[in-house]
Amino acid sequence: MIKAEVVEDIVNKVEKFIPEDLKTMRQDFSQNMKSILTATLQKADLVTREEFEVQKAVLAKTRAKLEALEKQLDELNP
Repeated sequence: MIKAEVVEDIVNKVEKFIPEDLKTMRQDFSQNMKSILTATLQKADLVTREEFEVQKAVLAKTRAKLEALEKQLDELNP
């Protein structure tokens, strides 16, 4: 799940490029961009780095167990 702080940070960075005298446009952009960006990122089905690292560790542990079991099986069936 994408954190709201990340979306807010991106919108704030882009919003800085809109001149101050276009205040109404800036507010509209900010509101619309947050919802569009959030929806797009959710649709992309992204994961956080933390979630990725957890799954990577689980996969490595599972792979090690599988290799150990394959070795045991090979020893039982010469």
